Amino acid sequence: MRRASARLVLLVAVVSTALVATGCTQLVDGRAVAGKVVAGGGVDPGFIRGTDGGTIDRLAGTAITDVDAFWQEAFPATFGEKWQPLDGGVYSVDTSDPSAKPPPCTEKASDVEGNAFYCPSADAIAWDRAALLPVLQDRYGDAAVVIVLAHEMGHAVQRRMGITPEAERREPEKYPTILTEAMADCFAGTFTKWVNDGRSQHLDIGADTLDAAVGALVSFRDPVGTSPADRSAHGNAFDRVSAFQDGYQQGAKFCGAMTVENRPFTQKSFTDLDDRDRGGNLPFADMLDAITPDLNNFYSALVTGKGKTWNAPKSTPVRQEPDCSGDQGPVAFCPRDGSVQVEVAEDLPKLHAKLGDYATGVLLASRYGLAARAALGVEVAGGEAAAGALCLAGAYTREVFDRRQGFGLSPGDLDEAVQVLLAHDYAARDASGGATVDSGFKRVEVFRGGVFEGVKACGLG
Repeated sequence: MRRASARLVLLVAVVSTALVATGCTQLVDGRAVAGKVVAGGGVDPGFIRGTDGGTIDRLAGTAITDVDAFWQEAFPATFGEKWQPLDGGVYSVDTSDPSAKPPPCTEKASDVEGNAFYCPSADAIAWDRAALLPVLQDRYGDAAVVIVLAHEMGHAVQRRMGITPEAERREPEKYPTILTEAMADCFAGTFTKWVNDGRSQHLDIGADTLDAAVGALVSFRDPVGTSPADRSAHGNAFDRVSAFQDGYQQGAKFCGAMTVENRPFTQKSFTDLDDRDRGGNLPFADMLDAITPDLNNFYSALVTGKGKTWNAPKSTPVRQEPDCSGDQGPVAFCPRDGSVQVEVAEDLPKLHAKLGDYATGVLLASRYGLAARAALGVEVAGGEAAAGALCLAGAYTREVFDRRQGFGLSPGDLDEAVQVLLAHDYAARDASGGATVDSGFKRVEVFRGGVFEGVKACGLG
């Protein structure tokens, strides 16, 4: 989050040329989540080249088998042509072994370290079974491994659609990396829905593991401040999760129709040196001082625009978690007096420091959203109120996203929003603390509705 200064400096992005085998799926960081998704022991990994026959490759082989089965059905239905399995097969690489053989598109096994990728020249997929897949499994559960390999198979789908390396070099404006990566994320979401619907022979990704899969995508985001025009850009967390959710909800045909004209991207580079030096984050106290009047301005315009009166909520700092109206977490709307209580001693400052300043921003925006609902005479208790407040936080985010003057978003702020919504339901609790939007996946979906459609998505009539 930033206060825009009068001096805006355009930072020049360093564009690097990446090897085909690097930068597709590379782990950054994230929160730990557990979850088993393989039923019946999975499949024999003997078909994997270089396999050790262990549990990681059994999981990977099961994922590849069921993703292939999915495309046997989905590719003809979507593109009107028969699905062609991978011609070059799949490769498991033990990057801890100096004598390990390199897979296609690499010169040595260590080139694969911490990575998974699709090699278009060989029509093959390879992964690091020593330093990537086990780490994913440990942090996020089996679902993360499955989603990564479904994403890589998505690149194989693109090749069969005609989006080849030659086409990308010939028309880089038509097929930028950030678009092809979003499309692969989208295809992975479509596959995940197929599994979630119970159509997979060996996998079971239910609601309890779906959040883990989405959480893993956050770990594959670009570094904060990466330009969307960078030739190696893969997308920020918000864009990657958005593409995955679109595939989950809309299907493979929607994914295949993505273009630079119809696909919105929120990733952006820093335009202010001070903001860059802060990593895009204001200190906690400065954030509260900056966002509170801006929230008042936004919700005042919303409420008065509908012919009602807006009385700015009194923002009250408290030393313990607010208890004015049920358990709403570290920020609470108090219906009795219309105030907003903000815990400033422990939990909220820690959340701010861990996830970033817009994690704090989303929580505040949702509680002010409840105040706006109250001012409009709309219910502030129950599931509809919980979702409506979260949607309004998204609508506020839409308002400040691309501001050049005053209070606006920094690169990374939308990623912080995704992370806090996946980790906590605070922003999606009603004014009694009793009703909420249960899953992180659904919370991000509701928030995205506000971001992309504005207030009209938030059920205010």
